[in-house]
Amino acid sequence: MLQSFKAWLPVWMLALAAFVFNTTEFAPVGLLADLGESFGRSAVQMGPMLTVYAAVVALASLPAVLLLARQERRSLLLMLLALFIASHVVTALAQHYQVLLAGRVGIALAHALFWAITPALVVRLAPEGQGAKALGLLATGTVLALVLGIPVGRIVGQLLGWRITFALVGLAALLLMLGLWRRLPRLEAERGGDWRSLPGLLSHRPLLLLYLLTTLLVTAQFAVYTYLEPLLQQHFHYRPGVTTTMLLLFGGAGLLGSMLFGRYQARHAHRLLTLAVVVLGACVVALPLLGHHPLLLGGLCLVWGAAMMLMGLSLQAKALALAPQATDVAMAIYSALFNVGIGSGALLGSQVASRIGVDNNGLVAGALVALALLPLWLLGRGDRTEDDALAAARA
Repeated sequence: MLQSFKAWLPVWMLALAAFVFNTTEFAPVGLLADLGESFGRSAVQMGPMLTVYAAVVALASLPAVLLLARQERRSLLLMLLALFIASHVVTALAQHYQVLLAGRVGIALAHALFWAITPALVVRLAPEGQGAKALGLLATGTVLALVLGIPVGRIVGQLLGWRITFALVGLAALLLMLGLWRRLPRLEAERGGDWRSLPGLLSHRPLLLLYLLTTLLVTAQFAVYTYLEPLLQQHFHYRPGVTTTMLLLFGGAGLLGSMLFGRYQARHAHRLLTLAVVVLGACVVALPLLGHHPLLLGGLCLVWGAAMMLMGLSLQAKALALAPQATDVAMAIYSALFNVGIGSGALLGSQVASRIGVDNNGLVAGALVALALLPLWLLGRGDRTEDDALAAARA
């Protein structure tokens, strides 16, 4: 029992780190109004701050991984955590909007490297044959950030101020850094790929389709999710507590999405991804139509949260499977494009909300999901062709 615990401890710590990174990335979603009040801006005007964060991650992910392709992974993790902590100090103490942005840029740089190298690392650290379970634990950290991190960050921000929210995230990262320093073994870089991997990856048609699909779907998601607070409080006139409740329901449903992924992904990978995409599209379109009814809104957030988590896990697993010999480089591109989607969604949602009303964000997002059905279909057709070829070879 003790031996098993020790074997899994580094994976658990990285899953907790995923919780911390995802909490701080999306914490502003629940604090837009409070942040805006501190810097003389509206909630909608603060939304593009997420675009800046995502743009830094998108631009830095691949160059950072290529530059540090041969860097030993334990020391690399400790360095990026040190940057993460220092940037939270800057963010928590910021008195001007530009300083706040500088702190968020530092956090984003650490984020870029973390999500590029960590999925492959947890697979390496897991006991033999337990890579899928390790990815599931990493995903659990993401789920908990949605379940607890964002809503609790919002509650702390409302009670004690948004600065305390970011200060507590920095403190949690410091404790994790100390734990990883003591427990994480030395990990030489391997099968991460380097600049010579790029031509092969960029000519890999299924991988390119996956990248396009990811960008479209994440843009659609965050064109709506980023502005859930102004939609519920300014358009539907709910109390702030209702927004917190809906964020909790959305995040909690991610556990269901994670369970579905763990149970059915091995046998029905593309069907699960298709189901998640269709349900996601239906939810973002239905949100402004059902928002007047609290019970229907709560049910919608549950289904939406499960679909989003299932979609994210399915896309990530597919990206890892398509590039087994250059995982870090492939995941750096994936992480970059995921954040292009977050930033594009926040920016697109801001423009739609300010020009034609936040209640129209769902319709625009639904159109993007409909557009994403083409690369989804092409990706599925490629999977079936490959399966047929394998079956013919065995025969």
